[in-house]
Amino acid sequence: MPWTREQMAERAAKELRDGFYVNLGIGIPTLVSNFIPAGMSVQLQSENGMLGTGPFPFAGEEDADLINAGKQTVTELPTTSYFSSADSFAMIRGGHIDIAILGAMQVAENGDLANWMIPGKMIKGMGGAMDLVGGVKKVVVVMEHSAKNEAKLLHRCSLPLTGAGVVDMVITDLGVFTIDKKHGGGMTLIELAPAVTLDEIRSKTAASFKVANTLRR
Repeated sequence: MPWTREQMAERAAKELRDGFYVNLGIGIPTLVSNFIPAGMSVQLQSENGMLGTGPFPFAGEEDADLINAGKQTVTELPTTSYFSSADSFAMIRGGHIDIAILGAMQVAENGDLANWMIPGKMIKGMGGAMDLVGGVKKVVVVMEHSAKNEAKLLHRCSLPLTGAGVVDMVITDLGVFTIDKKHGGGMTLIELAPAVTLDEIRSKTAASFKVANTLRR
């Protein structure tokens, strides 16, 4: 069975390490905060000026003034700090964020990322993804493997790029790929979701990829 959205988020949480500063994109990535391992200390950073984001509030306990970059209400912690959006982007552009977990519409085998617009469709803005992929130390994409039976892992992206050669790992509902963006090693399948076959992955992937010798399930 393919992974659910929650299982994809849980798998992405395994990329976190104690002491990390983490930025979570909208959509499936926001669920990652629910799967931070017990005893691990990570600081969630938001482009709109919040460091140390707490869990989502219970119904009826929302504070409209406390929101993340995706306009979702969140809670604060005793260690939460607030600052301007300019300071937030200085943290991002200065390389102080360890990992960004983002959604995407397309990812190419060389690490190119397209996740901010579809030409002809209305968008609210480009958001902070372009700064994130250019400034953070590791970029992990979490997305559905295909959309409307069309592959999202491609030889080259057909949509406008958010960043060129920026993605380190892709987690889909079918499996996990790493991308050797620095040494031209391309995309490698390292893990399969339960009951997903290699043939199924190949049939739904337009990108070229290698299969790891130690392929995990």
